[in-house]
Amino acid sequence: MYESHYGLNSKPFQLTPDPEFFFASKWHKRAMSYLQYGLSQAEGFIVITGDIGTGKTTLANSLLNDLQNDIFAAQIVTPKLSPDELVKMVAAKFELDVANKTKADLLKDLESFLSALHQQGRRALLLVDEAQNLPLETIEELRMLSNFQAKGKPLLQSFLLGQEELQPILRAPNMEQFRQRIVASCHLAPLTDEECRAYIEYRMHHAGWNGANLFSNEAYEKIYQFTHGVPRKINTLMDRILLYGFLEELERLDEEAVENVVKEVADEMFIPEPEEEIKKHEVTELTPEGHEVKDIEYYKNMLNELVDALDNAISHKIKLTRYIDKLLKKKYKTYVRLKSDDSD
Repeated sequence: MYESHYGLNSKPFQLTPDPEFFFASKWHKRAMSYLQYGLSQAEGFIVITGDIGTGKTTLANSLLNDLQNDIFAAQIVTPKLSPDELVKMVAAKFELDVANKTKADLLKDLESFLSALHQQGRRALLLVDEAQNLPLETIEELRMLSNFQAKGKPLLQSFLLGQEELQPILRAPNMEQFRQRIVASCHLAPLTDEECRAYIEYRMHHAGWNGANLFSNEAYEKIYQFTHGVPRKINTLMDRILLYGFLEELERLDEEAVENVVKEVADEMFIPEPEEEIKKHEVTELTPEGHEVKDIEYYKNMLNELVDALDNAISHKIKLTRYIDKLLKKKYKTYVRLKSDDSD
């Protein structure tokens, strides 16, 4: 609606991740370097975490957009998949027939597909977005998929992108084998105030803006204060600010214009009033060791993750115990048979 008013050839602040509008902040540059390094290593896992809206998916799309033809890439956005469901989804993303196939069938088909790629001088890359939704046993299944090899070279490489909750999942005691295969990890932080301004100007110019400075310094400051440098929040706010400027026929957007839009957006997004925010943070309780006391939900989540980790550890121990039991029984039968032969 407002594009022609500003002389733009596209919307500069759409919410859908677009690699054409990728802005490389300090942390985004570092994360992209890790991803590219991981690609050059052709093995192991790369883990990128970040808060909601910090640009993880845009980063992944930008990487996919620049891939060479020798890499067959597939991307999945994960709900809470079981190990079997993960294998089925990965096979489907690599364009394999999954209808009426067992997990064993799918694993065999995947290995054949990956081996065929290798013979063509190509390899496979799997990007797993929203990886914090995966249960521990499903992440372990990802590790097992990385065991497909040819002449000591892995046939499948995986990148995991997820929210901050992914970090404690990977720190679980029974994830040691997975952690040993992580070649690099990075956490995306929000933009600084200077990067926030550069981000806005970059997107405006990339969309075709050729005019003078559209925003006052105070307007930029107000935008940063409201969004805290989170790219998705910046996009939401900026889209509305440009629409407001168009409707009000403003030639320059100042602090007052931004403030008017902030009030509207805050109501729609159910942003707490500043007084509520102050009240929520005005008292910080500390433990005797000096650590900040978190809210009850934080500890509930940590306990749930610990319980899941313990459950998995117990499950592995039970399987190991059963295996040893079967082995001992087999050895005992062999011993009895040998003793019987000696007696004869």
